[in-house]
Amino acid sequence: MAARILVITVLCWQTALWAGADQPPVFAAIVPLLSLRGDSASSLAALLLRILGVMAGVALGVTVVHFFRPSTAVLALVIALALLCGTVISSGTALNVQVAVTSLLVFANPSPDSYGFARLWENALGGAVTAVLAPVLWPRNPRREAAALARESAGDLAEGLVRSTRAIGSPDAARANRTAVQAEADRLRRYGVQAREAERAMRFNPLRRHHRTDVTDLGDRIDRAAQAATHLLTLAAEVESVTVRHGPTPTLSRARTSLLPVAEATGRALEALLTGRDPGEDTAVARAGLARYAKSDTAPVAVLLRTPFAKILDLCDGSHS
Repeated sequence: MAARILVITVLCWQTALWAGADQPPVFAAIVPLLSLRGDSASSLAALLLRILGVMAGVALGVTVVHFFRPSTAVLALVIALALLCGTVISSGTALNVQVAVTSLLVFANPSPDSYGFARLWENALGGAVTAVLAPVLWPRNPRREAAALARESAGDLAEGLVRSTRAIGSPDAARANRTAVQAEADRLRRYGVQAREAERAMRFNPLRRHHRTDVTDLGDRIDRAAQAATHLLTLAAEVESVTVRHGPTPTLSRARTSLLPVAEATGRALEALLTGRDPGEDTAVARAGLARYAKSDTAPVAVLLRTPFAKILDLCDGSHS
């Protein structure tokens, strides 16, 4: 990211010199410094807001200076009008202070007309260079990012299933496990958001656009992981509830012993699903283990503990239905 900002900043400066700048073109170089973000969509939005803010600020500053001499009252008027404009030229979530900054600089400059003109054309040129180069110079690799998120999701889910099962019958472990699973579920939801951001980034990334189908598929898998996390959270809550209520009992000991191979097979099925392999073999193993446990224990506690596994396996089966 830093290297991309450096290169684009230098190219904006040099392009402005080639275009005939007679003063150091700092305004052109400032554009990528303030506009470039981690993804092209955010960068282009920030770039557009900056250029619109500069245009409005120059127009406001030059107009006020033309009619009024600088004073505290006039300064207050300029800033008030600039902030009002900034509420209109904004992303909708944050005030665009570029209008106020530019109008204030124009207002304070000894030669506001020439300063305003230089600021306009250098920003426009810097914005054009940044808009062209940002998507193609060391672009993000959304497919690689989404694949990494899918692998991390699979690891979190597999670990959470086994840890939750091992916590059955141990109150302290069950409480700690529920806290850990809540953190994992929150992280998986963030992964889903990041995956969709990677998918949206494809629109502004011509060098990666041919990966769009793969990224969409990975995003769908990560969404499925987020759904599985909901059932994992239910499992952790049920484990904590029955363990704290009953403590170590033969029933819970049998549940832990019977469900541990189910948890391991279900984790493998999720890993297969999220890495693009067929989870069918592992889901079959997990379902066979659940069936054996269902025959050996029909108590309500056993039903509560089996249900989240069954729902996760339904998600895995649904991936290729």
